[in-house]
Amino acid sequence: MWEKLLRLLWHISAASLLVGSLIAPASAGCTGAVADMRAPLRLAAATGADDVSLSFLGHASFLIESPGGVRIVTDYNDAIRAPVTPDIVTMNNAHPTHYSNVVESGVKFILRGWDPAGGVASHRVDYRDVHIHNVATNLREPGVREPGVRESMTRYDGNSIFVFDVADLCIAHLGHLHHTLTGSHLAALGAIDVVLVPIDGAFTLNQNDMIATLQQLKPKIVIPMHIFTLAKLDLFIARAAGLYTVRRAAGASVVLSRAGLPAQPEILILAGM
Repeated sequence: MWEKLLRLLWHISAASLLVGSLIAPASAGCTGAVADMRAPLRLAAATGADDVSLSFLGHASFLIESPGGVRIVTDYNDAIRAPVTPDIVTMNNAHPTHYSNVVESGVKFILRGWDPAGGVASHRVDYRDVHIHNVATNLREPGVREPGVRESMTRYDGNSIFVFDVADLCIAHLGHLHHTLTGSHLAALGAIDVVLVPIDGAFTLNQNDMIATLQQLKPKIVIPMHIFTLAKLDLFIARAAGLYTVRRAAGASVVLSRAGLPAQPEILILAGM
């Protein structure tokens, strides 16, 4: 009797989650408990023809351009700037190659992945045809416990993963990720289609754990960044062999759409990496 009752409750809960996901507003497509149910619960856009332009600018910076003309630059910093003025800039953590205090005029939203006051950064931005939210993660930093002894210290909520919900695609920029993700992280991120992933294996998370993180997220497209050397890229590809096909783009830019997502997960390498 109890077994039948538990089964009934489970089916009711699952059905409620499915219905809630299907009727959720489009701006919430990349957030919520659908992360555990994965992409099949997400509805395709009505047109299905809108494209997103993604261009690699260098290091961890990308220019994302929405169908409605919204321009976003990730990991906006003083050394790397886009050829156009963005509407929105994100900065994942307070490191010179990932942020700037000198933002050009014309930028409408400045989204920092950490709270300078010491709290937890929380962003929910809707601008034209783009919705952006962040999920805070921790950073490890070198510290000195006593003379001659170094150890890693944790800076809690010092990094953010930014998720860009545009043209019915969920694009996640992992920032300077230093650890694998918890169930809470995954639920807050939502079902991710494209991941921009740091693969240096030293300053961020080691490559094996980074690949494990990608397996947690289950994106269709993985785009490496924060590479430093081609040897690091080759090692990452070798370690991910069997999990992803590899495709090399002819240039530094690519056009993405939901209809164009590959049937099998792939690593997409943009020129200039």
